[in-house]
Amino acid sequence: MPGFQSPITIHNAIERINKNEFLLPAFQREFVWKPNQIEQLFDSLMQEYPISSMLFWKVKENTKADFRFYQFLKKYAEKHATHNDTIGTNGVNDFHAILDGQQRLTALYIGLCGSYAYKEPYRSKEYSEWSYPTRHLYLNISSIHTEEESERKYKFSFLDKAETKEQEIYITKDEKWFKAGIVLDLYKNDGLDDFAEKHQLSKESKKIIKQLERVIHTGLNINYYEEDEQSPDKAVNIFVRINSGGTTLSFSDILMSIAIASWKQKDARTEINNLVDNIRAKGFNIDKDYILKSFLYLYHKDIPFRITSFKNDFIGNIELNWDNIRNSILSLFDLIKTFGLNDYTLTTNNATLPILYYIYHRNIFTDFSTKTGYKDDREIIKKWLLTILVRQTFGGQSDIVLTQSRKAFTSDIDSAKLGSIAQFPALEINKEIKKLTDIGDDFIEELLLTQKDSRYSFPILALLYPDMDYKNNNFQQDHLHPAASYNDLSEKEKATYGWKAYNSILNLQMLDANENMSKNAMSLKEWVEKETKNSDVKRFMESHIIPQNVNLELTNFTTFIIERNELLVKKLKSLLN
Repeated sequence: MPGFQSPITIHNAIERINKNEFLLPAFQREFVWKPNQIEQLFDSLMQEYPISSMLFWKVKENTKADFRFYQFLKKYAEKHATHNDTIGTNGVNDFHAILDGQQRLTALYIGLCGSYAYKEPYRSKEYSEWSYPTRHLYLNISSIHTEEESERKYKFSFLDKAETKEQEIYITKDEKWFKAGIVLDLYKNDGLDDFAEKHQLSKESKKIIKQLERVIHTGLNINYYEEDEQSPDKAVNIFVRINSGGTTLSFSDILMSIAIASWKQKDARTEINNLVDNIRAKGFNIDKDYILKSFLYLYHKDIPFRITSFKNDFIGNIELNWDNIRNSILSLFDLIKTFGLNDYTLTTNNATLPILYYIYHRNIFTDFSTKTGYKDDREIIKKWLLTILVRQTFGGQSDIVLTQSRKAFTSDIDSAKLGSIAQFPALEINKEIKKLTDIGDDFIEELLLTQKDSRYSFPILALLYPDMDYKNNNFQQDHLHPAASYNDLSEKEKATYGWKAYNSILNLQMLDANENMSKNAMSLKEWVEKETKNSDVKRFMESHIIPQNVNLELTNFTTFIIERNELLVKKLKSLLN
């Protein structure tokens, strides 16, 4: 019968996790708690505070085959080991799926049975024991906090195993620390007494461990409501109801949960996690919002996030076509990488969705970024994307812009997926987007003050200098008048222009990396004379957008900036409009 059941101990819950009697349904999100949250949970239990009731779904009979289930995470590593392992449930005994309480139960499981690794400051982002040391939960048994010192009473901390050597008692200069997981095996006969004698613990230290022992072994701290109706749809609805009213899950979290739970053949969570990891390896970050939005953009008439959009037939179509969708997204980011963009300079992922639609529905995702036959298409896409990023078209009301942009491909999303379109419809997209009016001088003047290495400096310079080797990342942003020469400006020029102008597009160019190394801190005048000694001066100046017939000495900075500003305004107006 559904209802509140007799509460159980934490030790019992741990045993049931180990026996796979407690599992996680596919629509549960992954573990997200930070170390301090786990430490605080244990402190709350030690102070005998309630930790709220949980909601379990009793899964039995044929229902076990209707959903995909996951085991609890035991060894967590920030950004690297965050995915739960799947478990086959055919032929196994009935079990409980955790609808509410996963974060707390995982926190208890990691604290008592597992480990938590997070990045040490100033160390490499590459995953290694040095950068992400494995840590185990320890309890300080030398002292407790006073009310004046901390809101917490008991000192729990995740300590580096390289320092503790995973000892049962870790001793520093002033303190003793007890490895929390040891308490699971102490509750036998005279276990604690023998342990205290073995380690020569004081009465106070033994008292602190005793309190932890009571919390884990005798305190009925796991209160839960059990739902036993064998309806996967009801389980999803319960999960959504629980999480839609609070702030712990975003709306897209819930939508992703529904989508993942509804896949029948493929392991949606693993597929999506693998895609996200593969995109990250290419130098970009995409999240659940982007993946959900790509589903809607490719196949649904409504692009805004709505629960009603994610019906079984829609999700079934996504699963059926997942391989091509995944390969198209991978091909898309391979392409964007050849443009010289990265996660920092690709200022909005939403701007890539029209490109994804084109690659996917034309079925040209195989080697699209490299095949010679698609060269012209790639150039059109590159210029369009850079222009859209510079114009910041997909900021603000992005769903409206996405809806408008898709009309360039089809007026009926349910039937004509692409029609007779054989080349990326950049002009048609721009005509459909209502906010794409001509850009005036004020906006361009503001663009020209974009600072070197800002997120927007690359797309601006890439538009201005389209012939760099962006595919092989062989380019660098460079000051025309060297950065090191700024202090040589007159006080008047510093007051008039300042570093903001000196460090902006007005005084920047894109150079071949080798060319830039050769230029180094050479003055602009010297560099131009050196580079034009045996070449066409006019062509050189035009290609580098340097004003001609202007004294390039630093002492003539004011005239240089005025003349270059005029050149850049004219060129950007042409490119952006």
